[in-house]
Amino acid sequence: MRGILFDMDGTLLDIDLSSFLRRYFAGIGAAAAANFPGVDVMPAILQSTTAMQEPHPARTNREVFYEDFLARTGLDLDEHWPVFERFYREVFPTLRDGEGPHRGARQAVETALGLGVRVAIATNPIFPQTAQRTRLAWAGLDDLDLPVVTSYELMHSCKPDPAYFLETAAIIGVDPLRCIMVGDDRSLDLAAADVGMRTFYVGGDVGVHADWSGDLTDLAALLPRLIED
Repeated sequence: MRGILFDMDGTLLDIDLSSFLRRYFAGIGAAAAANFPGVDVMPAILQSTTAMQEPHPARTNREVFYEDFLARTGLDLDEHWPVFERFYREVFPTLRDGEGPHRGARQAVETALGLGVRVAIATNPIFPQTAQRTRLAWAGLDDLDLPVVTSYELMHSCKPDPAYFLETAAIIGVDPLRCIMVGDDRSLDLAAADVGMRTFYVGGDVGVHADWSGDLTDLAALLPRLIED
């Protein structure tokens, strides 16, 4: 094993995702309404986010979002991006409400890095890099050398599309067969098995098929043995 993909929400970051997304959409909706009166922005944001999750191999997720948003609202995000850039810089960090590192998160990531394993923070790339990095800071990991955090600028697909896992493995330069996907979502994360990745499940569902399961401290203890193999 030479590569490891860590999901963020519910895996490295302890977060109530439904509650967070309500705060997020309320915040970005308010920012949009203040700057684009008369334009019904919120449905377009939701629909354009959905569009990113459909196959589009030749375009980045960001390009798909921008194109779909333009078609629905007439607003060119290349022109109006400073509005949203300000939101992600000034408002997004204030949306934190109890989110913090999951037990063992830092131990698992530091163990992987210390073993020379190539690490990707494989969070679903529906947010810009600045938002992904903010949430990485909430997980207490922003001081580590983690150059690969999947975001909508970088990626051409979303989970659970097999293309997402193949692209992430290619970015870190590791054969998918020598990678592990670590995550809490049986649908989004464990789909990595479809491209030959091993899987480590940290969620709470029972009867989930994965190569290993446990918490992140269990993963940290397991990693040296996987490197030796």
